[in-house]
Amino acid sequence: MALLDVRDLTITLQTAHGPAAAVRDLSFSLEAGETLGIVGESGSGKSLTALALMGLLPESARATGSIRFEGEELLGRPERALDALRGDRMGMVFQEPMTALNPLHTVGAQVAEPLRLHRGLDRQQALREAIALLERVGIPDAAQRAAAYPHQFSGGQRQRIMIAAALACGPRLLLADEPTTALDVTVQKQILELMADLVTERGMALVLISHDLGVIAQNVRRMLVMYGGTAVETGPTAQVFAHPAHPYTLGLLGARPALSRRRGERLATLPGSVPELAELPAGCRFAGRCPFTAPLCESAPPPAVETAPGQFARCVRLDAVAAARQEAA
Repeated sequence: MALLDVRDLTITLQTAHGPAAAVRDLSFSLEAGETLGIVGESGSGKSLTALALMGLLPESARATGSIRFEGEELLGRPERALDALRGDRMGMVFQEPMTALNPLHTVGAQVAEPLRLHRGLDRQQALREAIALLERVGIPDAAQRAAAYPHQFSGGQRQRIMIAAALACGPRLLLADEPTTALDVTVQKQILELMADLVTERGMALVLISHDLGVIAQNVRRMLVMYGGTAVETGPTAQVFAHPAHPYTLGLLGARPALSRRRGERLATLPGSVPELAELPAGCRFAGRCPFTAPLCESAPPPAVETAPGQFARCVRLDAVAAARQEAA
């Protein structure tokens, strides 16, 4: 039994033009100790997927399908049951720690809170555990700085504090939504190495959400590429980077900066922009922006096709994409 099993997840939001599927028919699974990266442009549904897993979708959103965690169905569970799960068996590192942390409470109290709620520790016991966690994630002088407030820490330190709070109760699954956004490369490397060490040390599963292909390439074993709320390609990370099958994945990888580029050479770009939710095509959501678009692409959503062992792509023109990739090589 998989630790996390998502099947046919569809998230519908209310827009000015009526209901629209921001995530459509998303399926994936994750075993204990596995790492999965979710990548895509802004608006592709990455963060919305993470919020659905944690049961934190906006009130106006409607989710259908199935999210099973340790065999338990999460969709439709009462809020009290989700409260018992969040911060205990499931933890989340949010994209912007300055808004996720409460400015009115000390960081020690915030890291200690899940220990008091889920483990029943008293205030002093929880604070001692919180200080140990802050030390574990690299906060200097943790015993003294536990009494400080979020604004008294740097961006990298606040992200470490968020990780400490998310890990306080030893979760089976950690969701990290753009955990290194706006951090310099040195701090980014430290944060990612810390999470990798904790995955190995605790045997927990990790879902890492990022728009940075370099972060995905170096930190997860499997990846899922999203566009317009749909998983257009999934597979082992090394395999997808070496042999991208979907035109969108090919475009993303082609737009990466490279040291081999000549001075002044323009980066490749994907034409157009992600359409509004209510204006997404009825068929392949990448149709129109895709250089391989054909009438068949616009008629119905393409099925997932296995292009290599464990690698799947949703495209009806896989042969044309493969031929173009080989010609370019």
